[in-house]
This record gives sequence, C-alpha cells and structure tokens, in this order.
Amino acid sequence: MIEAGAIDCDVHPSVPSLEALVPYMSEHWQDMVKTRGLDELVSISYPANSPITARADWRPAKGKPAGTLEQMRTECLDPFKTSIAICNCLYGAQLLFSEDMGSAFASAVNDWIAKEWLDREPRLRGSIVVQTQNVEMAVDEIERCAKNPRFVQVLLLASGDHPLGKRFYWPIYAAAERHGLAIGIHAGSNYHNPPTAVGWPSYYTEDYAAQAQAFQTQLTSLICEGVFSSYPKLKVVLLESGWTWLPAHLWRLSKYWHGLRMEIPWVDRSPMEIVKTNVRLSLQPTDAPPDAASLERIIEHMQSDEILLFSTDYPHGQFEGMEVLPQGLPKSLVRKMMVDNPRATYARLLETVT
Repeated sequence: MIEAGAIDCDVHPSVPSLEALVPYMSEHWQDMVKTRGLDELVSISYPANSPITARADWRPAKGKPAGTLEQMRTECLDPFKTSIAICNCLYGAQLLFSEDMGSAFASAVNDWIAKEWLDREPRLRGSIVVQTQNVEMAVDEIERCAKNPRFVQVLLLASGDHPLGKRFYWPIYAAAERHGLAIGIHAGSNYHNPPTAVGWPSYYTEDYAAQAQAFQTQLTSLICEGVFSSYPKLKVVLLESGWTWLPAHLWRLSKYWHGLRMEIPWVDRSPMEIVKTNVRLSLQPTDAPPDAASLERIIEHMQSDEILLFSTDYPHGQFEGMEVLPQGLPKSLVRKMMVDNPRATYARLLETVT
C-alpha cells in the first residue's frame, strides 16, 4: 500500500539536449561548445538505440524518457502520491577529463535543474552534480548551489578514479556536512577504469551485476578510511545500488574489523553500527528472491528499519505497473521507508517541507 505523502529519493530528469544547457553556461563555454563542435558527447542517459534503459511505457515516441516536467508529473509524481521527489540528473559531466569543462557542465546541469524543474514544481528537490577530478572546484560548486535550499544532496558516482573514502575527497564531505547535505552515491561510472577488479567485461549483464561490487567497495572505503569518524553527522545514501547484499557484506566486514581493528583505530564502532546511523540505501532495484518470506528474512538481517529509503528510480524499469513496493515488506516498515526515513536522512527537507 503506497503511503500518501511519499518521498521518492531517486528520480532522473533527462537533459533533452546539449542545446538546453548552453544558456546556462558562461559566454566562454558557449563559445567552446560551438568552436569545438560539441554535440551530445557527455550524455549517457537513455540512448535511443538502447530501449531497455527506460521502462517501455515511460519512453515517449519522440524525445527522452523523463524529458519534460509534464512527463514526470503524469507518470511518476501523481500516480505514486509523491509529496517530494529528489532529482538525480545523470548527464555525464563526470566523464570529461578536462577539470574546467567538467565543472562548467556540472554547473550548467545544476542551474538547468534549478530553473527548469525545481522552480516550476514545488514537489521537487535536487542533487548537486559535481565532477571529482578537481575537489576544490567540486567544493566551490557545492558552496554555490547550497545557497538554494531546494538542493538537498551532493551526487557522486559509484565508480571513479579512487575509492571514495580517500582523504582526497574529504573536503567534499566537510562541505556537505557543513550545509546539511547528504552524499548520494549513484550507480554509474566515469569510465576511466574497468567496472570490475579484473578488467573489462564483454557484456552489459556483467557490468550491471558488477555495480554491487562497486557499492560494496565504496561503503568499505568510507568506513575503514574513517569518513564517519571525522564527519559523524554525514549521511551517505547508496542510490540504485540494490540492497539485499548489505547484510552478508556487513557480516564479512565486521568479522575482519574485529580481527584487524588495531590497523584502523579510528573506526571505534562496528561497521553495522556505522551503517545504522550514517548510511541509507534506496529501495529500487530490489534484487531479492520473489517470495515474501525470503524478503522478510533479509530485512530482519538488516537489523534496522531506518536504512531503506523509498524510490521509484523513474524512469528506469525496475518494476511492473504500480507494483513499486515488493511483496513481503512489513507494514511497519512501509511508512518509515516512504516518509519518516527520508525526512531523517535529508536534513534540508525539513527546511522546505511543511
């Protein structure tokens, strides 16, 4: 049963074209787009020749899925009784090797989201897109966008050049904590490195399955490097990560933490306890056995009803029709997951949501 007033923590508005971003660039970068003949080189979302990247009934005959505000209203916000939805724009600014160009595109995406989506629909909030090759530029973008209270999160990709716990990235976490912004880590890559630890796979099936490994590695890095010891108020949300892998991974990580914690003395709590207070995961995709009993058992193993956040992952095809809630979710969890947990996770929602 969908709760009225649900908070959807992962929706994906599509940039319709590079042309839509150009007005949000400085005169210099507008000239560079024209001079260099840039087209859609940084767009990674919903290629026309890959239909399974969006649900069939959410892919229009012309244009991109989730390409207009009206599409999102009629296909997602209204049907799922959504009071708030957090926009995570996957455009590809992180793929660019040029730090300056990556920052220019990230800023344009953020200004485009603010103007064309957040300003026009009071139910929407946004995530700040940053490129992470130059952390100083990323922090500058966070400081700039944080002035808009409708931005509630900083968006990073699960696969990049370094594990995200590395101290190289800590200024991003300091800025996020200072402004009450969550850190969202979304499935995706800058494609500078293979998606697996042993090289490049041959098929998309392998790549997609390997995304869980990336999230496990990032979670381990954040915990073991001491991010949550230094930034105890920071909330990290794993988006489109799946979540049924979490209990087994935490059992393994906790076992080795008990045996090797003299190596990382700043981790003064078990990984499970850190996850309970600082880490959240989005509902979709739910990669679980189809029977309700198995799903209930996995949820029991998570040892907390505060970890899961409701998401549709619109317009990706993670479920059929209106069946966004998997069979087997305890009724006591549904309200918390759809309303209470997101409010507790995203501090800035409380500033703008009554």
